[in-house]
Amino acid sequence: MRLSTRIGLAVGCTVPLLVLASGWLLLHLVARDLRQTEDQHLRQRALAVAPDARALLRASAGDRPKAADTRQRRLFSAALDVGVRVVGPDGVFSGGPQPGVSVRLPVGTTGPVTLRDGARGWRALARPLRGAGVTGTLWVFSPDTADRTQVRLVRRRVFLTALLAAPLSGLLAWGVATGAGAPLRRLTRRTAGLDPRTSTARLPEERTGVQEVDELAATVRTALARYDEQAARTAEALDTARSFSSAAAHELRTPLMSMGTNLDILTDHPGLPAPDRTEVLADLRREHARLLGLLVMLRELGRGDLVEAEAFRAVDLSDVADAAVAEARRRAPDAVLTLDAAPGLTVHGWEPGLRLLLDNLLGNALAHGRDSRGAARIRVTVRSGGTGQVVATVDDAGPGIPPEARARVFERFQRGPASAGSGLGLTLVAQQAALHRGSVTVTDNPGGTGARFEVRLPSGGDGPPGRPPGRRDWLIGTVRANRSQSFPKDRP
Repeated sequence: MRLSTRIGLAVGCTVPLLVLASGWLLLHLVARDLRQTEDQHLRQRALAVAPDARALLRASAGDRPKAADTRQRRLFSAALDVGVRVVGPDGVFSGGPQPGVSVRLPVGTTGPVTLRDGARGWRALARPLRGAGVTGTLWVFSPDTADRTQVRLVRRRVFLTALLAAPLSGLLAWGVATGAGAPLRRLTRRTAGLDPRTSTARLPEERTGVQEVDELAATVRTALARYDEQAARTAEALDTARSFSSAAAHELRTPLMSMGTNLDILTDHPGLPAPDRTEVLADLRREHARLLGLLVMLRELGRGDLVEAEAFRAVDLSDVADAAVAEARRRAPDAVLTLDAAPGLTVHGWEPGLRLLLDNLLGNALAHGRDSRGAARIRVTVRSGGTGQVVATVDDAGPGIPPEARARVFERFQRGPASAGSGLGLTLVAQQAALHRGSVTVTDNPGGTGARFEVRLPSGGDGPPGRPPGRRDWLIGTVRANRSQSFPKDRP
């Protein structure tokens, strides 16, 4: 059932009930007003005939029949349209319209009362007559026929109005509801043709002037936008999964083939000399470690591509650096690591990603930043960079990176000839810097030989809520073949 029909039926049923309720109240008010008018008329007539009623009682008490007859005629003439009854010690004198003598009159009344004489009703008012040696009671009567007639007339009109109000109000409400629902019907027609699975068409942002319809349209647009966002995130996830499998298949092929060759050697030559056997096993361990590291790095790269904006919050970068340095000291107790971090330097970021960034910078420095004697001296600094930035630097004492190779070290699968890493460590660093809307660069160590990796991130703990992070296609892009590069600095 359409909404306009429902509204028409509801109004068509409600309005007659309201009319009947109002009519019931109106009947009571009209009846009360008529009765008050009638009672006021009785009081006026009683006041007007009271002197004649006293004179009648005096003439009757003085045994003057002729005078009593004259006073009685004068009394009835003065009563006009009301009935009069005078009750005295010497008799009862009555004239005009009034209830029968069989109707019992109340005793001790001070105001108008209603009397019933069969099917007919009367209003009666009693006034005591005292003074000048007479006592008695004056009664004046008025039939309520006119009042009852007017009340019945009002009642019929109320019922007639209720009968007419039902269809008229229903039709009027249906028409108004139909007109008011026109914007809603237009919105329904527009949304009926929208299929977010096959089309990118969306609702235009037009104001109809009807607040409820505009709110519903805004809700539909929000739902479609969320659908588009989720569809885009699903597509990204699928692309990430495809890139992960493609990259894994490409990069794992060489170590798996090498491991297979070594396993064939061990199988086909059970009597292999101990030195050769030890060398084959060491090669197997290296390939296994490389496989494990590559899978971990690919997983972290995909995780960074799919992180949601809701995961970003206020993070103290100094605390993250302290934890990363402590872990590096545990992994490489022979290295000399120095941390210089000012407290309270916060960024709006993803804490696991920031930790991954610093861990890979430190891992890269430990693997490739040792001096000619094999000693690792690494200095980590976290400071305010001014103009709303926080700067983290990692300095090592290694051979450094040639200027022509510095742009390529952050590309995926870029490894030096002697590198045993996955070629993704510094790619993860660049990915996390981009996710946090920052940058990472590599320069010479200002303190001497070696390299400096500098990460600049926007400072402040409050970022834009719901705003997606920066670049998110580090794993989704085309998988490049692993190419050998001739530079000493590389990823772990």
